Amino acid sequence: MSISIPRGTQDILPGEVEKWQLIEAKARELCEKYQYQEIRTPIFEHTDLFARGVGDTTDIVQKEMYSFDDRGGRSLTLRPEGTAAVVRAFVEKKMFGYPNQPVKLYYMGPMFRYERPQAGRFRQFVQFGIEALGSNDPAIDAEVISLAINLYMEMGLKKLKLVINSLGDKESRTAHRNALVNHFQPRIGEFCHDCQNRLEKNPLRILDCKQDHNHELMKSAPSIIDYLNDESKAYFEKLQKYLTQLDIAFVVDPNLVRGLDYYNHTAFEIMSDAEGFGAITTLCGGGRYNGLAEEMGGPETPGIGFAMSIERFLAALNAEGIELEINQGIDCYIASLGEEAKDYTVGLLQKLRLAGVSAERDYLNRKIKAQFKAADRLNAKYVAVLGDDELTNNKINLKNMATGEQEEIELTRFVEYFQELKR
Repeated sequence: MSISIPRGTQDILPGEVEKWQLIEAKARELCEKYQYQEIRTPIFEHTDLFARGVGDTTDIVQKEMYSFDDRGGRSLTLRPEGTAAVVRAFVEKKMFGYPNQPVKLYYMGPMFRYERPQAGRFRQFVQFGIEALGSNDPAIDAEVISLAINLYMEMGLKKLKLVINSLGDKESRTAHRNALVNHFQPRIGEFCHDCQNRLEKNPLRILDCKQDHNHELMKSAPSIIDYLNDESKAYFEKLQKYLTQLDIAFVVDPNLVRGLDYYNHTAFEIMSDAEGFGAITTLCGGGRYNGLAEEMGGPETPGIGFAMSIERFLAALNAEGIELEINQGIDCYIASLGEEAKDYTVGLLQKLRLAGVSAERDYLNRKIKAQFKAADRLNAKYVAVLGDDELTNNKINLKNMATGEQEEIELTRFVEYFQELKR
């Protein structure tokens, strides 16, 4: 009986995985320029981390987490997102005491959510994200957004849309919360069961409901913008000023609330405006989460970050018709004629590789013509042909596959000669 891949997952095969590597390499390169350092957290954490950090009223915690009890009876969960784990590590390892502040981190790896699989959405997916902890300056909000925008643009994307909003500080959120309760309370029975539960726990999450998004009360719901106090307004205005200074175009959307409980002040999403991209246009989302470190048992620490899906990144590249340049060729293919020559190429291949040359040889005892075809399939720049007679005479033939030119080289200095060719 054959065993197939689990639903909502994917195999990323050679020829495709190189595109992932290009994006990952560009992300690491940008993080180095922006002074963000990599952090790697466990793929599973205690379930309580996400219930407290992400929010027990969110769809992630209520419906989408892969949780299980280990043999000791402890409830563990495959990480559905990266921020909670990074902040947990920040607190647990006392990174708030580091001399360089704010602490600027990035992560890259698989996340897991039990969702209905669809285009660009998987149950196991890969996220790249950054977190900046320790600064209340709206300039770092602008920096975080600019890193995400620059990553997309440096990979060739042009049809991007940045949407921002302010969720305000605690005082502003409390005033807005009360207004939302008063707005939805009289007719809450017309909403889904989830929204009815959210009314008292977190009414802001009602605005993010996918089932009731067309209800008339959604359109007339109080806007958070109208409830921002002076401090929150000033913060949001500064963010917009900095984004303008960075030549980053944006749209203010008062209905943007994000799907996680820990956000406050800045919230943002980057979307694809490419034609035919699909119904779900969000590529990246993030925002400020002052208070999350305290929730994890740490000191008062402001924070801001974002997460982006690599799968949706690739989908956006496809939607804009952008082909990533992938170097799939090798430097040299060693073809052999005769048993002694074939045996000798085992060591010769190793010497080439140790000298920094990407190389391959035949392992199927193919004829010389078939070996040349294999070299073509591998897009080899050169083919070196070694026969028993050449081996006896300390010679090897090297063919330039682009020009067809051939030359005979002393075998003992072949590796050195090939290194010079590469320079």
